[in-house]
Amino acid sequence: MKLTFSYLKKYRVAAIAALVMMLIELAVELSQPLLISKIIDEGIREKDTAVVWLWGGVLVGSAAVAFLAGVLSSFFASHASQGFAFDLRDKLYEKVQSFSYEIFSRFPTSSLITRLTGDVSQLQDTIFMGLRFMTRIPLVVVGSVIMALVVHVKLGLLLTVTLPFLVIFLLWLMRRASVLFRNVQNRLDDVNGVIQENLTGIRLIRVFVRMGHEIGRFASFSGKLMQSTVSALRLTETSTPFIMIIVNAGILAVLWFGRIEISSGDATLGQTVAVINYSLRTMGALSALSWIMVSFSRARASSVRIDEVMSASEGPGELGMVPLNGMASAQTGSLNQNQNQVPAIKGKVEFQQVGFSYPGSEIKVLEDISFTVQPGERVAIMGATGSGKSSLVTLIPRLYECGSGVIRIDGMKHTEIGIQALRGLIGYVPQEVLLFTGSIRENIAWGNGQAGQADIEQAAAAAQIHETVTGLPEGYDTRLGQRGVNLSGGQKQRLTIARALVRKPAILILDDSTSALDAVTEGFLLAELKTMSCTTFLITQKISSTVSADLILLLDEGRLIAQGTHTELMDASPLYRKIYQSQTGEAQHVQSTH
Repeated sequence: MKLTFSYLKKYRVAAIAALVMMLIELAVELSQPLLISKIIDEGIREKDTAVVWLWGGVLVGSAAVAFLAGVLSSFFASHASQGFAFDLRDKLYEKVQSFSYEIFSRFPTSSLITRLTGDVSQLQDTIFMGLRFMTRIPLVVVGSVIMALVVHVKLGLLLTVTLPFLVIFLLWLMRRASVLFRNVQNRLDDVNGVIQENLTGIRLIRVFVRMGHEIGRFASFSGKLMQSTVSALRLTETSTPFIMIIVNAGILAVLWFGRIEISSGDATLGQTVAVINYSLRTMGALSALSWIMVSFSRARASSVRIDEVMSASEGPGELGMVPLNGMASAQTGSLNQNQNQVPAIKGKVEFQQVGFSYPGSEIKVLEDISFTVQPGERVAIMGATGSGKSSLVTLIPRLYECGSGVIRIDGMKHTEIGIQALRGLIGYVPQEVLLFTGSIRENIAWGNGQAGQADIEQAAAAAQIHETVTGLPEGYDTRLGQRGVNLSGGQKQRLTIARALVRKPAILILDDSTSALDAVTEGFLLAELKTMSCTTFLITQKISSTVSADLILLLDEGRLIAQGTHTELMDASPLYRKIYQSQTGEAQHVQSTH
């Protein structure tokens, strides 16, 4: 909790002001029973109207002061809690953005969403209530006991003896409830995960007529959330009767012994009324403790969950790395402003005996991969499903770190280049198409915030989507639905390629990004890429895409079993020949004349 609540330091002035106003309000409130006892003993019993008006006026004036202090306390508490939540949510989101794929795998997307929203909101509400009410309640209890002892020691002691039992019980309750509410938040993660999966895959669910199954699955997870919540609330709610029994027993004792003290002349009626008033205030404060315990226990659980994210190591840092010139350097911003510059990257890529396994797994996804790609060359990567094609290209922008071997960019180890700088020179089109809600122009410009209209149109033309866009009624201002739902698969693929090309990257990675394109469109796209200066990695299963490649990498079960041009592999690789024959229908291949 210390890490999370450190973000409250910025608002300590507002927090202190809220507490001061609350203390003023509390002081006035605790003085009122004493004033009432004076009105009874010195005014009503003595039939002195002047005293009644005097202390009555003081009572009304103090109530006005308490009202003003309460309003100001709420204002400052709101400012501190809202500011704290804004900063924490902002830093938490920034932290998530810095995560590597390895760290992302530890936290399901639904869990991160819950932590960014529900958990932060829970802490925000708790801080407000803490400054406004939570701190006030124990002070009311302690202050009431002290004032009761000041008014009459014997009667005050009857109220005092109840406190140790209450303190011990509440400490146990807080510890137990925190565990239960953390389980509630984890169950909420599961429910959000099911919702996210269902909304994302709603078309598939309907096509396979699995609505009933998914409704049942949601009901199962929702039922577990309900059971966990009921268990937590049952514990906290049963605490209220226990607290009331102890406090009411103290009040009964005060009434019983107060009558005896009045009869013997050791206490006045006003003193007895004041002690009873303080007892009632104590009971009122303690009756809210179950609600306080629920809020605090939830906040403690939320704080632990947020601390897990904030303390997670995001892997290799970016400070102390070497930034690059050009667009990559511009995108790194102030992070690397004071570091030495190196010449602009040309795009040479070398893999030297690279091996890789996914975090937490001992299975070798890639093993002993070595090849060299010269600047501006196009590399086609082929292989069966699960052969490691996508895993190989994710190592270039360091989405994952290689387990062994070295990857070099223009002769430099790519780990010596700042991650932001490295990724700034790479255009990446993932296998899964992802577009954002907004216009077509915004989606293409998302790849380069400094891109003008001419740059956007140039990238769209290269991706063979410009004519399609200009044919739409609103052109580049056409709004896209969620995830580009109003476009075809091929149109979405070409938009994502345009988004990568607008970066004018030194290295372009296309992870099976032409699968939805027809042969003619794909041919035009590849011809356009040939005219560009970027080094291109193209994962494909189409022989038509590999024929003109400068280098073909053939993977099988994580190993590079062959590399070379189309002609070289036709001569040297039986597997490549088999792929070629299966796609072209040719039983024989033409031998190279070279």
